[in-house]
Amino acid sequence: MTDKAHPWSVPVTVAQIPDTGLHRDIETDQAAREAMAEIADLREILSASASLDVMPKGGGGFHVTGRVRARVGQTCVVTLDPIENDIDEEIDLIFAPPDQIPGLSDLVDDAAESDEEIPDPPEPIINGVIDLGRLATDALFLAIDPYPRKPDAVFEPLVVADDPDDHPFAALKALQVDAKPQGPKKPDKH
Repeated sequence: MTDKAHPWSVPVTVAQIPDTGLHRDIETDQAAREAMAEIADLREILSASASLDVMPKGGGGFHVTGRVRARVGQTCVVTLDPIENDIDEEIDLIFAPPDQIPGLSDLVDDAAESDEEIPDPPEPIINGVIDLGRLATDALFLAIDPYPRKPDAVFEPLVVADDPDDHPFAALKALQVDAKPQGPKKPDKH
């Protein structure tokens, strides 16, 4: 059964990962691509696949590296024409048991206070499982261009002739005309 929020699911039980690591090539099916396109507000996802390596680290942690590749159908923000974009995104994440995450996050915070490069905090291993499909989906979604445009599309702003009465000081000029003195006031002779 596919979870609507996470349609591409490829769970790997960490207890079954050998000491030498694990390699997985995964690919989406049509139903998962359609659901993912709807979640990401894309016209379509034509293909999505990932090639991932899961290597054990000390203390029950795992290092996941690899790539996610996809072809997505979008709409050009300039011309509104349909376009297709290729995604090729690197994945490099550390997973750790949930009880270790607070301590590892403190190490990340400590590194932030120094001049060292700041590592990403680890992701939690949930119920003894790393979901490679969900990981690949997240990487794919983050790599989508939010403002896709055709290579030759150029935005040309609408050119409107300036109205001489429409400038920053037009309102002040109007006030000045209303406030002009009408000459010296003559005293009333009643």
